[in-house]
Amino acid sequence: MAKELNENTSFKVSVQTLIAMGFGMATVISMWFVLQADIAEAKELPVPPPQDVSRMEFDMKDKNIRLSIENTEKAVDDLKDRLIRIEDKLDRR
Repeated sequence: MAKELNENTSFKVSVQTLIAMGFGMATVISMWFVLQADIAEAKELPVPPPQDVSRMEFDMKDKNIRLSIENTEKAVDDLKDRLIRIEDKLDRR
């Protein structure tokens, strides 16, 4: 049994509920205006210049990465050699 809504329909709302609804609406409205102000401010800020990477900087970074990889390969090879020696010692016992 659904109730019909018409001009004679009434409902009760406490004062606390009205205050809470008003506070909630005020909060949402103030957040909207603050957001709009932040957007307007962001539009006025200067655009940072593009940061082009120079060829020299790119080459230096590439060389550094390649050197790190080579050093890691050498370290892994040294560890392999040590592991083989340790296995040989264990096999002799």
